[in-house]
Amino acid sequence: MSNDGGRLEEPTSYALQPPVPGAREPEGHLERPPGGGEAGASGPEAGAGRLVGGRYRLLERLGSGGMGTVWRARDEVVDRDVAIKEPRVPEHFTAGERHTAYLRMQREARAAARIDHPSVVAIHDVVTEGDSPWIVMELLRGKSLAEVLDEGTVSPQEAARIGLAVLGALTAAHEAGVLHRDVKPGNVMVGRHDRVVLTDFGIAQMEGEQKLTETGGFVGSPEYIAPERVLGRRPGSESDLWSLGVMLYQAVEGVSPFRRQTTPSTLQAILLAELPPPQHSAELTAVVTGLLRKEPESRLTAQAALPMLRSAAAPLPRPSASASASAAAPPGQDGPSAARPGSLKRRLLRPLPLATGAALVVALLVALVLPFGDDDLPDGWKRYEEYRMRVTVAAPADWTITTADDLDSSDGAYTGTRYTSPKGDMTLLVDKKEKTTETAMATAQRWKQEYETATPPTGGSAAVASVQSTTEQGRDAAVLTLTYSREGEGTPRRLSKTLVVINSRQERLTLGVDVPAGKSAEATAEDLLDKARSEYRIGDL
Repeated sequence: MSNDGGRLEEPTSYALQPPVPGAREPEGHLERPPGGGEAGASGPEAGAGRLVGGRYRLLERLGSGGMGTVWRARDEVVDRDVAIKEPRVPEHFTAGERHTAYLRMQREARAAARIDHPSVVAIHDVVTEGDSPWIVMELLRGKSLAEVLDEGTVSPQEAARIGLAVLGALTAAHEAGVLHRDVKPGNVMVGRHDRVVLTDFGIAQMEGEQKLTETGGFVGSPEYIAPERVLGRRPGSESDLWSLGVMLYQAVEGVSPFRRQTTPSTLQAILLAELPPPQHSAELTAVVTGLLRKEPESRLTAQAALPMLRSAAAPLPRPSASASASAAAPPGQDGPSAARPGSLKRRLLRPLPLATGAALVVALLVALVLPFGDDDLPDGWKRYEEYRMRVTVAAPADWTITTADDLDSSDGAYTGTRYTSPKGDMTLLVDKKEKTTETAMATAQRWKQEYETATPPTGGSAAVASVQSTTEQGRDAAVLTLTYSREGEGTPRRLSKTLVVINSRQERLTLGVDVPAGKSAEATAEDLLDKARSEYRIGDL
């Protein structure tokens, strides 16, 4: 999986400011080893050993976020470990706002304590220290879903199992009149004995009656917030279901569908960007797309999502011998490779200009195989990390890898990698050009015109090209399909497909294939690109 980087202590409330680079989401109430006090502290952690509420002895800090700090504490009355949350409010709050916030915390924590569901974190107590309420809850042992996803994506079946538990927790909470408002991987714990728990239920949530447009701030992690909340509308249960949809998408696809480089651009994507078609969700596709409908009135309800998640979470039947044989069919024959779900979205690439071939070097170790499983890849394929271009892609494992750095062409300097088949008749190409000033569509249209108006090579025919508008990981993109002739008498025609994307750094990235033209060329090229792009992830998108 290509993830979005580390998420260290990312706050759960923003005033329309970009998140801290590399910030991690709060880890819920995960038990951690001792150590690691605040910067500048010496010896034991600051606050450790303090007695709260006359019975809870603070032992170690588990994590902190924008709304508070979670401690492991010892309940000295019943002799058990608990998690206790020390609340925090913004320093700019007035005394009246601070008092209102604390009252809201107390009310919502007590409401959460009434929720009766095994996937809701149990609230034991609310104690007051000074004028602030401290929330005492069960100590969960396990990993947050965010930590699980740091190690790689999960299968659609496992994501459905987790989704079922979270949906049950949300349904129970909504029936109790409680909205979560911050459903995200960092607030879902995957614990021992296959238990899944939704944490921070109504705790330290400071969203009041004012709308976003009036305050310039909101509660929750921006990439998981529903469109109606971005617009300042009063949220309902549908808003929590949207967040669940984003989390399920991220769990199986490895990327958050609407996350961008800054909070404002993320909110804009939530409102305007089309959902990038899921590539790995399988049986989860319908429920994910249903939960991520932008209008809350048309969004999938909890009652409708429940049987869909149950079906997706059911154990898969063992394939028959005939089905296994069909799955092994090569491109162009009957079998999944001839009609994979991802083929609905064309994946195309401009041919990498390799006129300066003498400058290329074979560097099989430059594109390193990522250190996680390839179980979800087609047979004989591997996932590669192109660190120079900050992209991830899949390619056949036995294809030769050739790289080019800082080469010049008529289109400017570029960096590229070519994967070539053993016979040398097919290639998969990845390249990057910096400091582009065109949109993806303008680039593809320009290439189309240049190819079609160029003088055909000796013994060849004029090129034929077409351009199609599309999206890639939520960004506008363009597809160029080209049939052309190489220089030389009797040289067979070629067919290439090109996907053009411009990232947030104004870098142009392309991905695609080049194959001999012929009756099955279109299907062959599309099948190759479909498989390559199944793992295509762009950094700085």
